[in-house]
Amino acid sequence: MLVPSRRARWAVWTLFFLLFVPLFALPLLVVLGASFATHWSSALPSDLTFAHYRAATRGEALQALTTSLLTALTASLLALAAGTWAALAAHALPPRLRRIVDALFVLPVAVPSVVVGLAILVAFSQPPFLLNGTRWIVVTAHAVLVTAFAHQSVSAALSRLDPAYAQAAASLGARPAYVLWRVRLPLLLPSLTAAAGLCFALSMGELSATMMLYPPDWTPLPVLIYAATDRGALFTGSAVAVVLMTATLLVLLAVSRVRTRAAYR
Repeated sequence: MLVPSRRARWAVWTLFFLLFVPLFALPLLVVLGASFATHWSSALPSDLTFAHYRAATRGEALQALTTSLLTALTASLLALAAGTWAALAAHALPPRLRRIVDALFVLPVAVPSVVVGLAILVAFSQPPFLLNGTRWIVVTAHAVLVTAFAHQSVSAALSRLDPAYAQAAASLGARPAYVLWRVRLPLLLPSLTAAAGLCFALSMGELSATMMLYPPDWTPLPVLIYAATDRGALFTGSAVAVVLMTATLLVLLAVSRVRTRAAYR
């Protein structure tokens, strides 16, 4: 135990609940309560209804949920591929060059995401890479924003990976591609799945850059939540937010099961 004293453990748990409840649990409970409310003029919501959820799972909201899922899935796969490739390539570089590569990949998250959105809008609004007005500019922005997390996760796993496995395979005559595909990547699979889950969750909640780039026919769910709350439909926006959280958690639970099996393997 990090805190051997019983009194100290009680103090730590008390401090945890004092911080967790008002900062994390209470806002989520408020959103959950508002998603069922028709009116909220007292301490608790009144006139509970499921009408907001019917609106949040049909029509425009359902299309926006599908858009968010497709965007997050595509961006996560692109980020995982790019981040893994860069981490594997940088791992063979001298320490100074490796730090430079790490800094380049962290740069998109070191600046506000709206700046990244503006940069992508300027970069891809002219031929030969004309993506403005298409869904691919949104996917590109999300991939750029989350690639840093995939790169850092795989880089950290590579630093802990025992090189003896790859060296043993190479000494037995295995080619570099075979060593990568059959030895290194399977050993990195738990970290890869964790990075994929993190990238997916971050992409599902991305708003700032998306607001600058999304075309009318590719509206992710966070944009719909912002639009609903902006016009005063707070209860409907809360229901849509709960749908977004639920969809994200379900995907993360599925990824967690894959990660557990990969770690056991």
